[in-house]
Amino acid sequence: MYNYQCTLSSQVSCFGVGLHTGLTISMTLYPAEVDSGISFRRKDIAGKPLIKADYRYVSNTLLGTTVSNKEGVKVGTIEHLMAALWGCNIDNVIIELDGPEVPIMDGSSEPFVFLIECAGIAVQHKTRKIIEVLKKVDISEGDAYASIDTADGFSVSLEINFDDEVISKQSCRFDSRDLSFKTDLCRARTFGFAHEIDKLRSLGLGRGGSLDNAIIVSGNTILNEGGLRYSDEFVRHKVLDCIGDFYLAGAHVKGHFHGVRSGHAINNRLLRKFFADKDAWQITQPTEMRIAV
Repeated sequence: MYNYQCTLSSQVSCFGVGLHTGLTISMTLYPAEVDSGISFRRKDIAGKPLIKADYRYVSNTLLGTTVSNKEGVKVGTIEHLMAALWGCNIDNVIIELDGPEVPIMDGSSEPFVFLIECAGIAVQHKTRKIIEVLKKVDISEGDAYASIDTADGFSVSLEINFDDEVISKQSCRFDSRDLSFKTDLCRARTFGFAHEIDKLRSLGLGRGGSLDNAIIVSGNTILNEGGLRYSDEFVRHKVLDCIGDFYLAGAHVKGHFHGVRSGHAINNRLLRKFFADKDAWQITQPTEMRIAV
């Protein structure tokens, strides 16, 4: 299965609030043809314009990843859904929304994994392209660092460091050959700080945020009933974000990502620098084999 492209067996829908807009948004995922990739479609705009899920179309990375087409039509907060599509091995899908943002759901990728599994996964009769890293490419910005290097599979190692008692310094390594996205990552939720809420909302951000869709830290306390889903949920969510951002490469990547205090902005800049170096990567495609039915 993993050598072949996959789409959904049927369409599937959900609705929820947008984290930043606060709007109630309906979303439907549709099966798509081989080699079509992942696209967003805004049905609330005349002509139902498409926006390709591609690192080159990332237009904003402030507290989430936003993609826009050349007409300026955009879809924001796409990273958790992109991570779920990667984790479920979905290559081709059309995501239709009636608003400018993917619903935040519970702040993790788990609801999207559930949605995809409800639709079912269809193996398509064409092999999957792989982007293979041939040499290390890195980037530094202030105290943030990110790199992509050669590896036998896909893996991510991250370090985060926050000046507070609850999160402090955490690190995590996720190797797709040894660990499960569904078990080890997809339930990790986004997080924020209580003292920043008013400022974010004054900037037009976080209007849909609540304890139902984010971990909220106040001083040395986690306000969410039930606490954390993983002891290191904060850094695991950052790994999830990274996977979602990197799936904007347009295919599965064979390489190792390392980040220190990294985020959406540096993730995208690293992808742009990586693809600009033609000696740093190549696209491979396994030989087609007959699939037993």
